[in-house]
Amino acid sequence: MADSAKPVFLVDAYSDPIVIRIDGRASFQNSACIHDFFDERIKEGKTRFVIDFQNCASMDSTFLGVIAGAGLQLRKLKPPGSLVLSRISPRNLELVRNLGLHRLLTVDAGETSLGAGQPGTALPCESRSELDSARLVLEAHENLVTTDEANRSKFQDVLAFLRTRVEQP
Repeated sequence: MADSAKPVFLVDAYSDPIVIRIDGRASFQNSACIHDFFDERIKEGKTRFVIDFQNCASMDSTFLGVIAGAGLQLRKLKPPGSLVLSRISPRNLELVRNLGLHRLLTVDAGETSLGAGQPGTALPCESRSELDSARLVLEAHENLVTTDEANRSKFQDVLAFLRTRVEQP
């Protein structure tokens, strides 16, 4: 497992389903690269994804909001795509359920086979400007509210702060 101070997303972008393995902590600090990866693959017509959480130390609401956004995009496709959260720890599973993502995504807490992919290529995670980062965090939290309206009260202060930040000239 990667040092949790230097988390990494390992991917096999050519497998079906596409496999993404999280090594370390998934957070607002590294969510932009996974957001962009999902956008690019979905634009290429990829519709099946598995995220392997076995080595995921922890995750925050921004990362979960990015995952929710990918799930929402995949659900709109005809036919709908799929996003499976695999080998997720009890603590991370609790976070997923508390935010209602288990109703949007497929959650497999067991040891199900991940498919043919053997993730090994690390996604490059480049820094974004402060404003672009704020936009991403805002979008992620809006995705959580879209996923489950009960999340609005959980994140109302974050949403208000970020909207103010993003709307400043």
